[in-house]
Amino acid sequence: MQDADSQAGRGKLRTYLGIAPGVGKTYAMLRDARARQRAGADTVVAQWERHGRPETAAQVGDLELLPPRTVTYRNASFAELDTEAVLARHPQLAVVDELAHANLPGERHAKRWQDIDDLLASGIDVYTTLNVANIESLGHAVSRITGARPAEPVPDAFLRSGEVKLVDLSPSVLRHRLAQGLVVPGDQVDTALSNYFRFANLAALRELAQLWLNDDVPDPVAAYAAAHGIREQVQASVIMVGLEGSPADEWLIRYAARLAELSDASLQAVYVRDIDYLDQPPTERLEKDRRLLGELGGSLHEVRADDPASGLIQAAREAGACQLVIGSRRRSHWSRLLNGSTIADQVLRAAGDLPVQVVNVGQPDKNSNEWRASASRAAAADEGASGRKVSRFRSG
Repeated sequence: MQDADSQAGRGKLRTYLGIAPGVGKTYAMLRDARARQRAGADTVVAQWERHGRPETAAQVGDLELLPPRTVTYRNASFAELDTEAVLARHPQLAVVDELAHANLPGERHAKRWQDIDDLLASGIDVYTTLNVANIESLGHAVSRITGARPAEPVPDAFLRSGEVKLVDLSPSVLRHRLAQGLVVPGDQVDTALSNYFRFANLAALRELAQLWLNDDVPDPVAAYAAAHGIREQVQASVIMVGLEGSPADEWLIRYAARLAELSDASLQAVYVRDIDYLDQPPTERLEKDRRLLGELGGSLHEVRADDPASGLIQAAREAGACQLVIGSRRRSHWSRLLNGSTIADQVLRAAGDLPVQVVNVGQPDKNSNEWRASASRAAAADEGASGRKVSRFRSG
């Protein structure tokens, strides 16, 4: 029986759009597919991602599942959409998750959206899912907002050829789901909350999605830039890495250099020199950092500031950085005294819309800016509380 939503000729596309993973796109897609089945549509699930969420799996219900095609690549097995099987089965509606998926080499097409286009051309309706970061025209803006270069873009024209349904979830609710371990594994939650899933990032992605969906806004990126007073072109330009003058600098520099290469951005490093230590000559560590940056095509800049966190943020903004990379260490004695108020904590609180990536670099180093600053603040707090004079830690 032909249901009311099906039409002769080309199939209809519906894309469930979300601001980020975890908003419930797959859940909503499967729920609506079951509603179509109850209305009389011959419906199959051709491909879907479990995501480890029981409530999502429950939405499959009694829908027919088509087995994926097993593909072997580099001695590993992968489950891919079996486009030929879907075409042979020829349902009225096919559920195909993860529109932005890139197929393995040797497949029918390079991209899943091209497979879905074949299904649509044969008259099959398709429900699918996508994150706003993967909309081709928004890629540069997303990179600027989050510091992460989106992979596997999907052409705007393909999306706009069908219906796009926003699966809306507020940033605060999504972050709460993340903190509960419902989006990423538990050992990745803190990193995710501090990076891509920062409240400011999610709010900006939500705004971009709504602008893109608004037919009265011809250029969503320009509208977003104008609304937020962004005068420069919204694109990746500079990856900046904050150095602390410790052995961890080498790892941070090489990490940031890889990000810059992937983002087609330039590499800059900044070392914030405390005003109390302006007369000290460059350390051997900084000279090594400078040479390494030169080998990797980057540059080192020294700035002066009373507060290392504000110095890092100001330097990144002045350079037009699309991302600031800083190191974070396991809690030191001084950090615990300060209720965890490390430089990384201060940067994240004050960064605003500046994308910041915090990477773990191990134990605290007594010669780093962070150690000196933390020790100074702890000493001042101790002196204020007890009237005793506590010496500051200074690098030798």
